[in-house]
Amino acid sequence: MANQVIKCKAAVAWEAGKPLSIEEVEVAPPKAHEVRIKIIATAVCHTDAYTLSGADPEGSFPVILGHEGAGIVESVGKGVTTLKAGDTVIPLYIPQCGECKFCLNPKTNLCQKIRVTQGKGLMPDGTSRFTCKGKTILHYMGTSTFSEYTVVADISVAKIDPLAPLDKVCLLGCGISTGYGAAVNTAKVEPGSTCAVFGLGGVGLAVIMGCKVAGASRIIGVDINKDKFARAKEFGASECINPQDFSKPTQEVLVEMTDGGVDYSFECIGNVKVMRAALEACHKGWGVSVVVGVAASGEEIATRPFQLVTGRTWKGTAFGGWKSVESVPKLVSEYMSKKIKVDEFVTHNLPFDQINEAFELMHAGKSIRTVVKL
Repeated sequence: MANQVIKCKAAVAWEAGKPLSIEEVEVAPPKAHEVRIKIIATAVCHTDAYTLSGADPEGSFPVILGHEGAGIVESVGKGVTTLKAGDTVIPLYIPQCGECKFCLNPKTNLCQKIRVTQGKGLMPDGTSRFTCKGKTILHYMGTSTFSEYTVVADISVAKIDPLAPLDKVCLLGCGISTGYGAAVNTAKVEPGSTCAVFGLGGVGLAVIMGCKVAGASRIIGVDINKDKFARAKEFGASECINPQDFSKPTQEVLVEMTDGGVDYSFECIGNVKVMRAALEACHKGWGVSVVVGVAASGEEIATRPFQLVTGRTWKGTAFGGWKSVESVPKLVSEYMSKKIKVDEFVTHNLPFDQINEAFELMHAGKSIRTVVKL
């Protein structure tokens, strides 16, 4: 089907706040420096739900959502030299062109080569490859994995081990990589450290895993849903607390528990009040707090400047700081060699036509990750 339009199924978000609709879409062939991928499996992430809710300032409709996927290259456009049909790949919402000043700086992973068009739901040439019922359908985060076939920029693709199970490693396209990297890349947790992780969903569990791999001696999980505590301990949490069990602010509880505060804290919810609590739970003089969760549009963070003057550091992370094209294949290898967990994040598997149920499971707090097979 190279150079031809492919008709296939996709879950289209026609408008904000409405369930996805399984439709037949037309997927145009890849243009120069683009790759068309047959998606085998995709997971549903809170970011997809955030955009679908209508709260995302960059959210535009109609659109094909999805950014945690894995598949096989079906065809490549002109000028693509690093990939070929048949390659096993993970699409990337943060590309790595290797040329922009961001890619050339070891301090960041935020490649800006196609940022403007990606934010508008378009391919780098300013157009879309999706149509449905005669209407142009927008791309999402440069990936659009809720489609049997998708087209992405060649700088937004990681070529991975062909033996890797795609219904598992699709999770390395976002959540696991983000949390794990927040601990090992952004915070650079050291052996013997004390850590607190606020929010024990998929990203929070990945942070716990990263802290454990880095050799943290004490990892405290924080969540208002005590049903998440047992799983957090399986991932490496040494203890868990529920803020609702205390009459004082969570940061005061943690400061008392840890003789002055934790060395590292992580906010994995996207709640600005929790971000403050996470910073203020850090130890005076050296504590580092990492914002991992994405807050709603227009939200602002606050704390007393004295918290920072007395030696605490506030940091943020996107995709765990990984330079994507080069790092995701290594993460797949770490999974294959059992250094990091992936299978344990998958709590549900559903067929493609039940994708809306995956959102329901997530909103109900019943799933960590639901994988949808296409």
